Amino acid sequence: MLAPAPTAEEQEQLDQLYKDFDSENLIPLWTEIGDLMPMHPKPQAVPHVWRWNNLLPMAERAGDLVPVGRGGERRAIALANPGLGGRPYATPTLWAAIQYLGGHETAPEHRHSQNAFRFVVEGEGVWTVVNGDPVRMSRGDFLLTPGWNFHGHHNETDQPMAWIDGLDIPFVHYTDTAFFEFGTERVTDESTPDISRSERLWANPGLRPLSGLDNTVSSPIGAYRWEHTDRALAEQLKLEDEGHPATVSQGHAAVRFVNPTTGGDVMPTIRAQFHRLRAGAQTQTTREVGSSVYQVFDGRGAIVINGETKSLEKGDLVVVPSWAAWSLQAETEFDLFQFGDHPIIERLNFNRTYIEGNTK
Repeated sequence: MLAPAPTAEEQEQLDQLYKDFDSENLIPLWTEIGDLMPMHPKPQAVPHVWRWNNLLPMAERAGDLVPVGRGGERRAIALANPGLGGRPYATPTLWAAIQYLGGHETAPEHRHSQNAFRFVVEGEGVWTVVNGDPVRMSRGDFLLTPGWNFHGHHNETDQPMAWIDGLDIPFVHYTDTAFFEFGTERVTDESTPDISRSERLWANPGLRPLSGLDNTVSSPIGAYRWEHTDRALAEQLKLEDEGHPATVSQGHAAVRFVNPTTGGDVMPTIRAQFHRLRAGAQTQTTREVGSSVYQVFDGRGAIVINGETKSLEKGDLVVVPSWAAWSLQAETEFDLFQFGDHPIIERLNFNRTYIEGNTK
């Protein structure tokens, strides 16, 4: 039932009340509740696709014109969601960028509160050094730089290399929890081992060193190698062919990268997963609280977001905002890397998922 219109005298008093609110930096809830408490999530971030065929040439141009070194620190180009007012954020909680390192260049060491990772869609020849441990970067590898770990990168070849960075920069910025510290001008170890020390200690299937029985906030594994991810996905589909339950849905294999000390997510603010769809497979339409970014690792297909179909091919990146309705469709075998803010959402107990056609 609507309230009666105010009298002229009441309107004059209301106008004065709102002026007094303004003078005291106060905002009444009744004028804002529709935006502050919507019936369901109404994200400002919008679905958007960044084409690798456009990103890489611009990164190459930046490589010719913009030096790497103290001040700028990294030749990283952030994906700016068109719905977020020009801020360098893929979603309100996630940063994604293409980073480019020229032949024989070094990005100096630093550390920061923000959690970070690298995912390599093509190329090799760069080592990232995390707390003094050199970690080889190669196609398909997923590499971690948890918060407050010193890290730098060095390219040991004549050829440039580009990869994707993912961080929780927007979330850390919004919560005013950021610290930053410069490290050495180069990297603390310029050696180029095939396997990092962290992998030698931790990346042995089903085995945990007795020297590391305390749980850690982030995974102690420096790199999750493509050969292991590829094998896990391939075996899921083989088991499906043999009639055994192994896949998420028909023709859809998927894995989650985990912290071996807890079995949980690799970092406290970021979840990382990998998906493989057979040619012709598609996923159910899903809505979930929280946002994700996908990068196509190989193959061709499409994502349908809020009823709009967006074609995707190798290297393309697409953002799925909170509560958007999305599904994947594979034209060829379709491999996609995914990262999202699910650990934050779940820890706060805000998680909710709706799958169309699911009556549960």
